[in-house]
Amino acid sequence: MAADQFALSSDLINELLRGMRLRGVEYRRIQTGPAFGLGFAETPGHAWFHFLAVGHAVLQMEDGSTYALSAGNAVFISHGAAHRLLSHADAPVQDIDRLDGASLGDTVSAVDTGTDASATPSTLLFSGCMEFELGSIHGLGRLMPGLMVIDAGGQRYPGLVPILSTMEREVSAARVGFAGILARLADVVAAMIVRGWVECACGNASGLVAALRDPRVAGALLAVHQQPGREWTVAQLAERCNTSRSVFADRFQVTIGMTPLRYVTELRMRLASQWLSLEGLPIEEVAQRLGYTSQAAFSRAFKRVTGKTPGLSRKVKRPAMA
Repeated sequence: MAADQFALSSDLINELLRGMRLRGVEYRRIQTGPAFGLGFAETPGHAWFHFLAVGHAVLQMEDGSTYALSAGNAVFISHGAAHRLLSHADAPVQDIDRLDGASLGDTVSAVDTGTDASATPSTLLFSGCMEFELGSIHGLGRLMPGLMVIDAGGQRYPGLVPILSTMEREVSAARVGFAGILARLADVVAAMIVRGWVECACGNASGLVAALRDPRVAGALLAVHQQPGREWTVAQLAERCNTSRSVFADRFQVTIGMTPLRYVTELRMRLASQWLSLEGLPIEEVAQRLGYTSQAAFSRAFKRVTGKTPGLSRKVKRPAMA
């Protein structure tokens, strides 16, 4: 990849990831005896994160697929799918939400399922449920694998190795303040996993991921994401890519799957939904940010794309975690 193309791709990745929201709402430090089975329910709009510090476990997904985990492995379940962590495939399962936990802080608790007299747990892990909102890169959600397993000793995510090593020490030692430190580290690890996937894992994918590598499209995407409130024309976007209007429009349609102006509109409405429901901004301010001359015009566009009014979207609250 040429230097200028690499810089363009990097700028676009940075701009796309800037709108991502990843916030832990519930964490658990879990220690177990030799036999255990933990069930985690499906949580739409959230992601599950697990880090195994000590011992071994079997990850079992709803479709029956299983994955052997060992100390140093991290798991990111991006769509919040239901799953189980087991000592062995036939272990009886307990719903994690039904297990008592001792509070370690605002969002962190300690769960001990051990039934033997040993002071040393057979398995020790740190688990989290996170609000996961891709914001302006919502289109990537359909392409993102539902499960990503990361090995602390692997080469694919070298930047994660020291962080996971630190997590292992914090989980095992349980020093003063470890709960808050682990929660913040888990947020960082999850964000780095998403970034690594966007950067490296989607070279053959279509849609936005392919556009990251295509200078005939990437320049326009970067401009739109940096200035979503500008009244863009196809000609202006084509100029950002140093190509003709017709070539740009055709390439954009093939790569992204929609026209350039349709993409601009959908991006605006995704940002509007995020600003209204997550940040609680007034409808008038959102309309102004996105370049609409009147609140009425914005409301019509919002309802046309999302199927609901801005006022209703602003009232929507994320479901509370058990």
